Amino acid sequence: MSNESTNPVTPEPPDSPFQTTGTDHITIWGSNEADTVAFYRDLLGMPLVLRQPNLDDPSQTHLFFDTGDGRILTFFVSDDRPSNRRGQRGGVGAVHHLCFSVDPEEYEDVMDSLEEAGHRYNVFDRGIFHSIYTTDNNGLVIELSTDKYEVPDDRRGEVLAKAQELREAAGADYAKDEHLREAIREVGLEVIEHDLPDASAGVGGVE
Repeated sequence: MSNESTNPVTPEPPDSPFQTTGTDHITIWGSNEADTVAFYRDLLGMPLVLRQPNLDDPSQTHLFFDTGDGRILTFFVSDDRPSNRRGQRGGVGAVHHLCFSVDPEEYEDVMDSLEEAGHRYNVFDRGIFHSIYTTDNNGLVIELSTDKYEVPDDRRGEVLAKAQELREAAGADYAKDEHLREAIREVGLEVIEHDLPDASAGVGGVE
């Protein structure tokens, strides 16, 4: 089945009643506080910035973590819920995975740290970025991505939309390194490439 669509890909705001201004937070049904803090704070390095009752169900605790740029990931946890490293496949509306950014210079250290903590992982060159895939204490797939090239945050949508345009013109199945590199040039930015380790290319990481 083709993934092509008649919906235009563009960095321009749509003609909608209003536009969002960014991601404020994402909330996950978590297991217990100890295991959640051990993974997200002690392994991934996200500060625990707020703890309070779940205001809709005070029997649960609501944990707030800073993901690194002020955007927040929160969990509803309860000490009577064990973690489940095997996880479960969700249906429509379920979370497939969460992705967090890591510094390119720390990319290999991230893999070493996951291994030391007993978390298996896979590494892929996704064409326009590199990704490490692992799982949290509940089996939720966690992607840790790093940029292959320096792209300012406020130009990211513009660069990706241009890479999409170049991909389509080339008839490629997905956006690849050459499309991103050329997109950066075409929008007038300097091409600055990060030194990343070799990894398996393309598709096949997480289902």
